[in-house]
Amino acid sequence: MELRGLQKSYATRTGHVHALSAVDLSIRQGEFVAVVGPSGCGKTTMLKILAGLEEPTGGSASLGGHPVRTGSGDVGMVFQKATLLPWKDILANVLLPLSLRRRPTSADRTKAMDLLAMAGLAEFARKRPGELSGGMQQRAAICRALVHDPSLLLMDEPFGALDAMTRDTLNVEVNRIWRETGTTAVLITHSISEAVFLAERVIVMSPRPGRIVEEIIVPFDRERSLDLLGEPEFAALTSRIRSHFEVSHA
Repeated sequence: MELRGLQKSYATRTGHVHALSAVDLSIRQGEFVAVVGPSGCGKTTMLKILAGLEEPTGGSASLGGHPVRTGSGDVGMVFQKATLLPWKDILANVLLPLSLRRRPTSADRTKAMDLLAMAGLAEFARKRPGELSGGMQQRAAICRALVHDPSLLLMDEPFGALDAMTRDTLNVEVNRIWRETGTTAVLITHSISEAVFLAERVIVMSPRPGRIVEEIIVPFDRERSLDLLGEPEFAALTSRIRSHFEVSHA
């Protein structure tokens, strides 16, 4: 993924709002990148551009050397809420991206079941979303985003509504799923500790119009456990990132 001079402005009744300003970012294949910044800094706008859901007003966004287009089948998206269809079972929800294009095959169903097994949900494949906890629903949403083998997985604050213990558990699960699938991942989060725990690189953005103020390489191994949260180096990294926002609000 390559962003070059990316800009985004919105026309409003009282004038233009500049959401993003000259963002340059390269994301390597298989890398996990987290983006943090204050509310309104354009994080979600940037994610929508990466997903092909919005057009930039300046600069460019490309995936695999080709311009990002609306409806790209090479991108999977996980939203703030699981947004599962309540009248369909979990297997059918996971297969939904394929069902919208064609009739799922037996190979597709096997792929979906493999993903559910990897997420610890195989025994719940025939349950409906209302029979699962919030954390389990989000795991199913991640499976749905991966079922068509996208080269890029985008996550927009996917665990923000969950309690702290469930969120920590899911962070470990996401780390494992990312390592096992090899998918390139971009996470938008307001949680600095979550960003450092999950990412290989953390992108720190300024207040609106959003621009990158620092890129931080996370020096830990790809496989991570909750023990990492108590490490002095982990605390030092989160403090370094937090200092950007303390200065901006001084």
